[in-house]
Amino acid sequence: MTGEHEQKPAPSRRPDRPSLSDDDREPVASGSEPPATENESGQAAMAGDPAHTESALDSVRRERDEYLDMLRRVQADFENYKKRMLRQQTDLLERAAETLVVKLLPVLDAFDLARAHLEAEGSTDAKALLAAAGLLSDTLVKEGLESFGRAGETFDPTSHEAVEHEPAVTATAEDGGADRAQDRAASGEDLAAGRQEPVEPVVTAVLRPGYRYKGRVVRPAMVKVRG
Repeated sequence: MTGEHEQKPAPSRRPDRPSLSDDDREPVASGSEPPATENESGQAAMAGDPAHTESALDSVRRERDEYLDMLRRVQADFENYKKRMLRQQTDLLERAAETLVVKLLPVLDAFDLARAHLEAEGSTDAKALLAAAGLLSDTLVKEGLESFGRAGETFDPTSHEAVEHEPAVTATAEDGGADRAQDRAASGEDLAAGRQEPVEPVVTAVLRPGYRYKGRVVRPAMVKVRG
């Protein structure tokens, strides 16, 4: 070893960057917002477009009209439902009342059959029973019950039940009288001897009265018919 010390190379130094002075730096405004994104910029541009705004309003109006139409349909359906339920309840009540009235018809028949004997009797009990029968009949009439079936009226198969028949009384050229035959001849009709005129069936006797309840036949009248 020599007595001389080896010298180490000095470390290389990087060139210093020039430092920016306060004047060279860009000023930053206090409270400034970050730059807008691309999506936000597009929305802002579309919001400022009158055509796009009008299109959006039209879409909202159509949606509003659809909801209003739906609400009207629901309201109309509900009103129809209430009317239908009211009709059903009314029909049920009327049918229940009609069933009760029909069950009371034999009681009225019994009073009608006994009225002649009770009126002839003239006792206190008979008068009380007749008063009760009249009260029941008046109450049912007020509720819509009406009797029908009279002798002399035209037979109606929808409201009469024929249980007996009599032959029709017809007029012929022989027994119709000279005046009637002359009238028929003057009118140009060819009336031969023994020819019968059509006669409508007529009720001659009522064996049991019929009843209607609120305009509907609940029991036909049992009658005797001629013709």
